[in-house]
Amino acid sequence: MDSYQTPLSSRYASKEMSHLFSSEMRFHTWRELWLNLAIAEKELGLPISDEAIQEMQNNLYLDEKQFGIAAAEEKKRRHDVMAHVHTFGVVAPSAAAIIHLGATSCYVTDNADLIFLREGCNILINKLVVVIDRLARFAEEYRALPTLGFTHFQPAQLTTVGKRCTLWIQELLWDLRNIARARDDIGFRGVKGTTGTQASFLTLFDGDHEKVKALDKRVTELMGFAYAYPVTSQTYSRKVDIDVLSPLASFGATAHKIATDIRLLANLKEMEEPFEKDQIGSSAMAYKRNPMRCERVCSLARHLMVVHQNTLLTSSVQWFERTLDDSANRRVTIPEAFLTADIVLSTLQNISEGLVVYPKVIARRISEELPFMATENVIMAMVKAGGDRQQAHEEIRVLSHQASAVVKQEGKANDLISRIKATAYFQPIHDQLDALLDPATFVGRAPEQVDEFIQECVTPIRESYKEQLHSAKQVELNV
Repeated sequence: MDSYQTPLSSRYASKEMSHLFSSEMRFHTWRELWLNLAIAEKELGLPISDEAIQEMQNNLYLDEKQFGIAAAEEKKRRHDVMAHVHTFGVVAPSAAAIIHLGATSCYVTDNADLIFLREGCNILINKLVVVIDRLARFAEEYRALPTLGFTHFQPAQLTTVGKRCTLWIQELLWDLRNIARARDDIGFRGVKGTTGTQASFLTLFDGDHEKVKALDKRVTELMGFAYAYPVTSQTYSRKVDIDVLSPLASFGATAHKIATDIRLLANLKEMEEPFEKDQIGSSAMAYKRNPMRCERVCSLARHLMVVHQNTLLTSSVQWFERTLDDSANRRVTIPEAFLTADIVLSTLQNISEGLVVYPKVIARRISEELPFMATENVIMAMVKAGGDRQQAHEEIRVLSHQASAVVKQEGKANDLISRIKATAYFQPIHDQLDALLDPATFVGRAPEQVDEFIQECVTPIRESYKEQLHSAKQVELNV
């Protein structure tokens, strides 16, 4: 409690994502990389003993004592990778002489980062499909509930609550596609040496180019990657970071839009995010039910959209084969992007699993606006009853302006229908007015669009991620 901790990990993020970017996972992954380099080098003929391999395999995880050794060594050497080479050698003495053989620091640091990028995408994808599923359930439930549409946040033609939700889901589906594409495109830096020329490994294998190529391919396979980047400098290109964090930033825009819509609807009292029995909305105004979850989504989504800019700036200033001014920046940028996206997804899931809709409030707002929207239907009904279109238009225009003045100047309810019922001219259609004002007749194909969208776009995702959806649990926010 006496030193700063990022709220991303200490307050909000899941244990799964926090662990991925932990020191324990990072240094464990380095040891896996050193082990697989040694295995591949041994397979290709270098004199590495079975005992060395076994000791490395037996000590892939660090205990508290080893973390202490590494910290002391790093303080002395001012080099984190060499500190951990030394520490690994302490617990695997038979391998001490061959750990990191031929490699540069970026063999472990960069390859580990690529592993974390890929696994981070997997975590996000699994959470994203759950949010899509939960919102799809909501859309299905409210597929046909008419609601006032808004353009420019002004009353517009009716839609349905479910149809509006499909607009959110569609963008999330695009985010799913984009994150999956970025994940699938991630390669391995591989075994490339200090400036990417593989010179050190060519020396180790006495000038045998084929063995160096085989080494690169074998380590790539052992680490579970389909391919390695064909050329690198000392590092993998920092454009990879751009490509991976870009869809995360794009998801941030989606999440912000969804949460903003819900916040606006909460102000209209048409919809609310979950609100717990003992939750306090305001320290002063006890009646308040603030949309704090959606506000959190918007707050963190802005950070997610902005943090991506660091990858662009960092990539643009990597001089020649590398500079080190990327290192400190990336230690912050990459974990923060994934932790933030993780938190936004968890919060969105919590929101989507407890959304509350108030149909009577929605119906009241429709009743305030629908009479104006129904004027064209009234005119058409009069024409069908034998009336003149121009005369009907003038009659309804006068009554509409009168009703509008009542609403805007007197603050009273819209009385256009009462005025129509009280006007002799419209007597031929008085018995049709209730039918002409049925909100369900104003939503077009919205319910059918929901059905078709779910079937064509969401069902395939549900099938592809059946196991993830089956094992998903409801999200409960700690704070």
